[in-house]
Amino acid sequence: MDHNEKKNDKPQTTFDPDKVDENSKNQQLEAFREDPKEQYYTTNQGLRISDTDNSLTAGDRGPTLLEDFHLREKMTHFDHESIPERIVHARGSGAHGYFQAYDDSMKKYTKAKFLTEPNRRTPVFVRFSTVVGSRGSADTVRDVRGFATKFYTAEGNYDLVGNNMPPFFIQDGIKFPDLVHSIKPEPHNEMPQASAAHDNFWDFASLMPESTHMLMWVLSDRAIPRSFRMMEGFGVHTFRFINEEGKGRFVKLHWRPMLGVKSLVWDEAQKLAGKDADWLRRDLWEAIEEGNYPEFELGVQIVEEEDEHAFAFDLLDPTKLIPEELVPITPIGKMVLNRNPDNFFAETEQVAFHPGNLVPGIDVTNDPLLQGRLFSYLDTQLNRFHSSNFVEVPINRPVVPVHNVNGAGFMRHTINKGKVNYTPNSLGGGCPMMAPEKMGGYVHYMEKVEGHKIRKRSESFDDHYSQATLFWNSMTETEKKHIVSALHFELGKVETLAVRERMVHNLAHVDLDLAAMVAEGIGVEVPTGSVAEKVKSTLASFKEKLSSKKMVDESPALSQEKGKKKTVATLKIAVLADHGVDAEQVMQIKEALKAEGVEAKIVSKFFGKLKGKNGNELEVDKNHVTTASIMFDAVLIPAGKESVEAMKKQGDALHFVNEAFKHCKTIAALGEGIELLQSSHIQGVDFVQPEASSVTTSKGVVTAGTGADVKSFVSSFLESLGEYRHWEREEKAMIPA
Repeated sequence: MDHNEKKNDKPQTTFDPDKVDENSKNQQLEAFREDPKEQYYTTNQGLRISDTDNSLTAGDRGPTLLEDFHLREKMTHFDHESIPERIVHARGSGAHGYFQAYDDSMKKYTKAKFLTEPNRRTPVFVRFSTVVGSRGSADTVRDVRGFATKFYTAEGNYDLVGNNMPPFFIQDGIKFPDLVHSIKPEPHNEMPQASAAHDNFWDFASLMPESTHMLMWVLSDRAIPRSFRMMEGFGVHTFRFINEEGKGRFVKLHWRPMLGVKSLVWDEAQKLAGKDADWLRRDLWEAIEEGNYPEFELGVQIVEEEDEHAFAFDLLDPTKLIPEELVPITPIGKMVLNRNPDNFFAETEQVAFHPGNLVPGIDVTNDPLLQGRLFSYLDTQLNRFHSSNFVEVPINRPVVPVHNVNGAGFMRHTINKGKVNYTPNSLGGGCPMMAPEKMGGYVHYMEKVEGHKIRKRSESFDDHYSQATLFWNSMTETEKKHIVSALHFELGKVETLAVRERMVHNLAHVDLDLAAMVAEGIGVEVPTGSVAEKVKSTLASFKEKLSSKKMVDESPALSQEKGKKKTVATLKIAVLADHGVDAEQVMQIKEALKAEGVEAKIVSKFFGKLKGKNGNELEVDKNHVTTASIMFDAVLIPAGKESVEAMKKQGDALHFVNEAFKHCKTIAALGEGIELLQSSHIQGVDFVQPEASSVTTSKGVVTAGTGADVKSFVSSFLESLGEYRHWEREEKAMIPA
């Protein structure tokens, strides 16, 4: 028995993996936190300072002295506070929380303890982000959203670095620099910011048919989420689970929001970019501060190795997804985000993800995009931090002990004891030792790989259109209209006719009707005659070639609308009011909505208190200048003759109602409040008479007369709110809002 084997029986550390829980990361971070209360101002060396407002000068109007060490230290630190922003995913928002498995059913598939031990709450940090824009861009631009999760497990850090869309633009990592260069602002004028709507990107996309499937997702409402709390997350790549027996299986990982998937409409997204560029990060922050903790369910699609080639697509192709109709998603646990960061830079900005941060039981596959990311992510962090010691930054430190023989480097935090900094060794007792697999040592999955060195992709990667067609066929008519409108906007910004023509040609391979609708809006000839027939023939022969493989023509799970979750929790309602409002009615309705998790805010012309018609008062939460209907999920107009008469004369109040109607949101009015609807541009819906005793719902507009039961009204209001959008009103786009 050699020296290392003898040492394996001895405890290397007092660390107890069973004590790693949701509080572990918080407790670890306590050592790095500073509470500024009742503390004296000091230099970085701990010297207390009596004055940090005035430089040291020769006389009260004389020159500043070089000996002012405090000025030099303060200014030097400020000058060096920034670090290079991320090349992509630069603008982000983060939160702490925990993940907990539902049961131990995953033991059959993986030995990853955090996925198989239901009594353990694993601490996590999640960073949501846009992809294209700089740190100073807006939250609501049309873009992919990053969804990266760092699990601080008892076996080391595991990073699930994903997006809110399951496919990706390219198949091979070597194309990633080209993709990013094309979608970023054009280099000669640095425009446009955070937008794909320019010649460079669509030139690239038109020449890369493999991007077509992902483009369909980006052009859908998925690219403009209502909230980070209301969007899905996907691991994108096919990974591998390995169990205790060493058996491997392919796996896709998914995050499902417990609040359901909800999106903005394009007009809202554009207006929010100007009204509140921080809309998504503010929403996340405020939800957590209010105790409305975002929750996501982790699900998996598991494919047996013997079924690797059973599908009409390659499992290793990152531009493809596995339809749920072929492999259902199995929920395995839930993540709760329950704490905001204490310092944005120290945590959200400095957190460093890497898809190669793995734990026993999870491994990568030969996905060529994933292989490139394994290099790129680490290399990017080295550029941002200018040091390999970024892993010692508090937010990146694992909760387990770290033992290795890494050297010094910039900003080294760990103080290694002893003289030995190499392995193998005898002078240090053979430590740090190699861990056998039974002691938690990571062992890569044993896979036979052989072949010639060659720059060529597998023929199984040649299908670039079938899943784009699948996505299109799975959409509702409303969703299809939104995709066409998005293409009109994006390609309408492209000045080069040849690029627009190539894109229409590509779209013809997805669906000829889609290509025709797009062509009509961007000044391009519609593919007809022999061109259309050739496209049909090509697609038919390709489908015939794959007829023996597993495939579906439609997947309802891909549609937001078909899979809509009618939840109302955490939605925000604007209550439009002025002096003379029925304050008692408002308070009654607010309490009823609050019981369902719906938050109602009083919106009026000015801040202050509103005097109700019976002498009660209401505190105004938002005024017309600082808010808009785009910041709420629905609008409520309570009764009160004086209040309504005042709002009839307020353009902002009328615009508020018109805009909410245009965006297909639920609108409700009671008693005299109905008169404000009658004064607006709302058409094509039925109202009850203000003095009636009934409640009516018409195309998402809920009205109740003065004699109606408030409980019945609230019930109808909540039912309509659960639909979230009432697309049957969308044709009323002529409303001036």
